[in-house]
Amino acid sequence: MIRRTTPLGRTAAVGALAAASALLAVGLPAQTSAAAPQAKPDPGALSVGLTPSQRAGLLRDAEAGSAATARALGLGAKEKLKVRDVVKNADGTVHTRYERTYDGLPVLGGDLVVEESPGGGIREVTKATQRRITVPTTQAPASKAPRKAPAEGSTAPRKVVWAAAGEPTLAWERVVAGVREDGTPSELHVVTDAATGEKLAEWEGVHTGTGESMYAGRVTLGTGSFGGQYTMTDAGRGNHRTHDLDGRTSGTGTLFTDADDLWGDGTPGNDQTAGVDAHYGAALTWDYYKNVHGRNGIRGDGVAPHSRVHYGNAYVNAFWTDSCFCMTYGDGAGNARPLTSIDVAAHEMTHGLTSHTAGLRYSGESGGLNEATSDIFAAAVEFRAGNSADPGDYLVGEKIDIRGNGTPLRYMDKPSRDGSSKDYWYSGIGGVDVHHSSGPANHFFYLLSEGSGAKTVNGVDYDSPTYDGRPVTGIGITAAERIWFKALTEKMTSTTGYAGARTATLAAAADLFGGDSAQYKAVAHAWAAVNVGSRPDDGAPGGPGEGVHENTDDHRIPDPGTVESAITVDRSGNAPRDLAVDVEVVHTYRGDLRIDLVAPDGSAYRLKDSDWDSGDDVRESYTVDASSEPARGTWKLRVQDVHRYDSGHIDSWRLTF
Repeated sequence: MIRRTTPLGRTAAVGALAAASALLAVGLPAQTSAAAPQAKPDPGALSVGLTPSQRAGLLRDAEAGSAATARALGLGAKEKLKVRDVVKNADGTVHTRYERTYDGLPVLGGDLVVEESPGGGIREVTKATQRRITVPTTQAPASKAPRKAPAEGSTAPRKVVWAAAGEPTLAWERVVAGVREDGTPSELHVVTDAATGEKLAEWEGVHTGTGESMYAGRVTLGTGSFGGQYTMTDAGRGNHRTHDLDGRTSGTGTLFTDADDLWGDGTPGNDQTAGVDAHYGAALTWDYYKNVHGRNGIRGDGVAPHSRVHYGNAYVNAFWTDSCFCMTYGDGAGNARPLTSIDVAAHEMTHGLTSHTAGLRYSGESGGLNEATSDIFAAAVEFRAGNSADPGDYLVGEKIDIRGNGTPLRYMDKPSRDGSSKDYWYSGIGGVDVHHSSGPANHFFYLLSEGSGAKTVNGVDYDSPTYDGRPVTGIGITAAERIWFKALTEKMTSTTGYAGARTATLAAAADLFGGDSAQYKAVAHAWAAVNVGSRPDDGAPGGPGEGVHENTDDHRIPDPGTVESAITVDRSGNAPRDLAVDVEVVHTYRGDLRIDLVAPDGSAYRLKDSDWDSGDDVRESYTVDASSEPARGTWKLRVQDVHRYDSGHIDSWRLTF
């Protein structure tokens, strides 16, 4: 498997590898962590808060220039770009996220992120797929078209190009509505081959999670007033509203109202109590993303989702739904423990953030990363809130006694303590339920924040192990949360898996703190500690170094013909599954070039195929799964010019283990 980040027009950095009446006023103190960050982030690399009009202007500009961007990226004549999101950094760098169409059809797995410099030039492109998007025909046999499912909420099949795995394929996508065994609604996306009817993929559109209930104590709410009544409407936070479903399982419900603006009594017997917790949690999450990361609402447009409480009867779960842009909460076992606490509200609302940024597909490794992202920011919001009744921790659902023994649902310091989650990455983890395949990412984030070994944080005891038995030193949750947010919103795509997450977080750490920083190296150490990639190669546990091997000699490329440039590596063990390969080739009409990485035993890994890209030079960072290859030996970069007339040379290339 090869993933690629494509810088255009600059040398790839090492880091790239590698209510109105009672407005909510909640203090947000600095987070508590066992290890403080060793350097402040680069202010220029932080995202800035955009007003709705500023964001709309950037989106309009990107949409107007989408055809030119498509041409600059060498996309085919039938391909078009559609703007989905935009993030602007303080230094003027703009990251625009696009969906792609082919001959008018949506391309699932065709999303990409374009990074533009403050001057407007394209710097980097991160793609969900490196395959050329083309299919032999967009005409599909009617006999293989799936029928619309009869259930209310199901959608008619739509024709798409499936590009999230393997060669792009003409396909049908349909959404089948239903209800899962525990009462959670289902919006199952099913993709089938248009020619054969074979199922290509499926994933759940309703993202679930769990949390605690009624433990935030007395809080101040953002409410509004209308017609002599107060309402749970927070005008200061995107008009967030909280509704009472009153046991129903569909519809918006009834907006909570009150005569005196005093809500609930802290018990489940009062219907308002669950609304108070949900409303409060949503406000904390809104403030967190705005004040910490400069994100004005989870879509970035200043508009809040709404909350629905009292879903169904004794429903022990909570979920996010894209189609209603809302969070929904059950009342728990016996309708006595509503799942409406700080961490569950942040978890569910974060599913909405992920949906409108990286769009991590809710299956396989990307689904595990999606779930982990919600757990990660649930912890971050909880720490930031500083609520003494529910202090920050690295536990999920610690107040809900679902198992009847007072234990949390998930543990970030050692995920396997829940009996199902995985502590470390392994090759089959993509086949595990996403709530359990999230374990290595949750474990990574804990290690990055707090480090390994036994410690106590906010009165909770942790003892985090590592895959290789070597220690990890934490950098503090303040630095860790910035790294994950930047990676999610600027570096990841819908198909990102664990190797891609490592690459994305290393790039984010390099942007924020520098490629030689302690934070950058800590990211590499923490991933290695959950069996994703290798340790920085310094010969000492937890120390600096990144194992970079480079050849800077020029090698002329025959026109046409083949040339090789060698690097000799003296390392024990096998190469990593995310071996980073930086390539700098100076050559007019780069479409002439075919590039391979050749392992010491002669095995070749294709990095780039020849194509019709008329741009100049190849300045790219690739990630290669070379875990079957011994690291020690001579590695070669093989470059072949397959057409006459344009010429150039290998300027340099680099391996980072």
